[in-house]
Amino acid sequence: QFQFADSGGGLVQPGGSLKLSCAASGFSADKYAIGWFRQAPGKEREGVSCISSSGRNTWYAADSVKGRLTMSRDNAKNTAFLHMNNLKPEGAAVYFCTAVRQMGDECALRAMRTSSWGQGTQVTVSS
Repeated sequence: QFQFADSGGGLVQPGGSLKLSCAASGFSADKYAIGWFRQAPGKEREGVSCISSSGRNTWYAADSVKGRLTMSRDNAKNTAFLHMNNLKPEGAAVYFCTAVRQMGDECALRAMRTSSWGQGTQVTVSS
């Protein structure tokens, strides 16, 4: 049973940084790619980034976040991370993680139908 606990969100000023954590349990997390998604008020959930099961490959949804977001994972702790730097107000949302599809050692921002969603962690960017 796929279970995820998202944490690390909070209130930061524009330009600030946060590190989100995604703790996976109930399955062999080291065999699955993990993805981060976010949902802002009034908008649909959208993909942000993903990391392959090995941790060697990552993918980011938009050029606008490249260089500001870094995804990593610690398979010994069944935990994935999203490091966010130079946050902008448009990055404010509830962030969720889940298992995503993988082909070879490349991940794709498509949630696995057998996976589940954590409770999410709120990121607020405001001065």
